[in-house]
Amino acid sequence: METPQDPPVCSLGSRLRYGSLVNSVSSLGPDTTQTAAKPPRSSYVAIAVLCYINLLNYMERYTIAGVLSDIQMFFNISDSTAGLLQTVFICSFLLLAPLFGYLGDRYNRKYIMVGGLSVWLLTAAGSSFVSKSYFWLLVLLRALVGVGEASYSTIAPTIIGDLFTGGRRSIMICIFYIFIPVGSGLGYITGAGSASLTGDWHWALRITPLMGAVGLVLMVFLCPNPPRGAAETQGDGMTGHSSYLEDVKYLLKTKSYVWSSLGVTALAFLTGALAFWLPTFLSRAHVTQGLRASCSGDTCDSTDSFVFGAVTIVTGILGGALGTTLSRHLVGKFPQADPLICAAGMLGSVPCLFIIIFVASSSIPATYISDAIRSSKPETHHWSFHSLKYSLILCPFVGILGGMFFLITTLYITEDRKEVQRLVEADLQPQKGPTPDSSMEMSNKITD
Repeated sequence: METPQDPPVCSLGSRLRYGSLVNSVSSLGPDTTQTAAKPPRSSYVAIAVLCYINLLNYMERYTIAGVLSDIQMFFNISDSTAGLLQTVFICSFLLLAPLFGYLGDRYNRKYIMVGGLSVWLLTAAGSSFVSKSYFWLLVLLRALVGVGEASYSTIAPTIIGDLFTGGRRSIMICIFYIFIPVGSGLGYITGAGSASLTGDWHWALRITPLMGAVGLVLMVFLCPNPPRGAAETQGDGMTGHSSYLEDVKYLLKTKSYVWSSLGVTALAFLTGALAFWLPTFLSRAHVTQGLRASCSGDTCDSTDSFVFGAVTIVTGILGGALGTTLSRHLVGKFPQADPLICAAGMLGSVPCLFIIIFVASSSIPATYISDAIRSSKPETHHWSFHSLKYSLILCPFVGILGGMFFLITTLYITEDRKEVQRLVEADLQPQKGPTPDSSMEMSNKITD
């Protein structure tokens, strides 16, 4: 018999089982912030650790971009060859992120992140000892760095989702992601600063591994591995399992997810291009205009990396805060507000892209565009700048395409969100005690 003190039992395992889908949709369900217990202090400590490591991830990722001119001069490589450093990283990240997502749904997420972070530390530190005749080794190590970052970037947000609920979860996720532009900007600054102070770009790649070692220790002792769905089930977690194929099939049937993913892909192309090549482009522009001497000796002028890093930090924070504020104020009145904000941001960037025009090597064909244009004329500092400039034409069109993807998302987002809400609400219905059939069956067994 159920006593009045017995809490209701939530059965999240009946239809919405833990898998790669659960954490992404659970926040769309009923607001549980009023009934759920306040997160313990340890949850906020864990958030601080996860944000710190996320900061280091993006610092390390863009440290190389801050000293790219120095690396090109050291190895005597072209734009397309230098672009391999980013291309192999993105490829390994792309291929392994789904694998780590699968493993994170079924095994201890903390152990996976610790293992990935260890690989990241070793390979990032190893990159700083590559000599002039072993550029291929630097490329290989950059690919392995992508392995480590894929494990962390895929799993860490799901742990945040299992520590908090409702609006508090949204805030924590926002804080976690705001460290992406902050870390990226600091990557340019620390990389260029280290190279300037030591006169050797290798030292730029040794800062984040040292800081990462501290992060690894903090993760081991302060980061928990909460049960999947712990925030919605008062710490009990989910008992059901869904296959990876089931999750993929469900997501592919969700049209708003597919179109918004295409939009994010276009956005990643743009940001990857700008982030990797802009400091180099600005440096070449100064040389072309006669405002600065070309690279000489073992290092190049790092002023552009400092400026671009600072701009990245400030605009990243302002953009994230503005987007979040607009979403929170508009989504209640306009269900399509989120994809519309994304579309407006991408389409609004297109005129700016046409002004600053350049291209990135996160796309292999786009990278060779730059070298193909440069090879059509004799090598000069002036032409190396304009070849990179002319190869940029692809970026604004990708921006337009991404904006269109987000606009298409608005056609499906409302109905898809309602469908997910119905699913979550059905699974969150309390089950107060045994059903009549089960009670009768139990009574018959006792009388027997």
